[in-house]
Amino acid sequence: MRFDGQTVVVTGAASGLGRASAERLAGEGANVVAVDRDSAVHEVAEALPGDALAVVADISAEADVDAYMAAGIERFGRIDLFHLNAGIFGAFAALPDLEVDDFERVMRVNVTGQFLGIRAAFRHYRDRRSGGAIAVTASIASLTAAADLLPYHTSKHAVVGLVRGAAVYGGPIGVRVNGVAPGIVPTQLFADAATTQGGKNDMVVRAGTTPLRRAGAASEIAGAVAFLLSGDSSYTTGQILAADGGASIVNTVRPAGGAGAWDAEALDAATYTAEEWEAAKEARR
Repeated sequence: MRFDGQTVVVTGAASGLGRASAERLAGEGANVVAVDRDSAVHEVAEALPGDALAVVADISAEADVDAYMAAGIERFGRIDLFHLNAGIFGAFAALPDLEVDDFERVMRVNVTGQFLGIRAAFRHYRDRRSGGAIAVTASIASLTAAADLLPYHTSKHAVVGLVRGAAVYGGPIGVRVNGVAPGIVPTQLFADAATTQGGKNDMVVRAGTTPLRRAGAASEIAGAVAFLLSGDSSYTTGQILAADGGASIVNTVRPAGGAGAWDAEALDAATYTAEEWEAAKEARR
């Protein structure tokens, strides 16, 4: 019961990683303020083993962040811990075809939304004259890059900057800030891309190339979050804990990392338009 008597805010708590985190933290004694824009968050809160409050809110809206903070403080008196998890995936469009609105929508939720949550936490700690701990959901996309999902990759790289800057600010005043970087974990977040290459349909196959040779479970990410928010990580701040089955450590140009084990031309042909690919081949001649 590492969190007995403490209150934690979990955003994106209606499903996936957020729901698993809320369940894990509540199971270890925490009061939970479960936040999501989906009203299903009420069902999640009702099912938690401890005292919980559900708040429907958009984390990218400043007024909504203020509202979930106020609701949590009114109900529990204070908030000790934060798991700022909510985020969106964005478009799979190729870089030349990306719309500005698509890019800015992802940045608004995944970066501005996380900033607003971090700022709200620090304001509350300042008002209480107390320390605390914050865990932010980053991603394997925070540590590596890909030819697709550019808005998502960009936003998750930005999350690392938020975590590190907030950790430097928070350290002297007793506030720890860390990030957890999940790898391939099939959740509802990927449902909209169920039939897209690189979406949900091939996640298990892709996860088979990690050192652990499997996809992760939301409960395993929740365990990492619980560690980062607990006293067990009392000397850890500003870190991005990769919970990715070892995917981010693989050297892909070595045989054990899969070098030469795929058809590069087939891979590239699936990534680029026929016109782009033919032009690229011509340029290399």
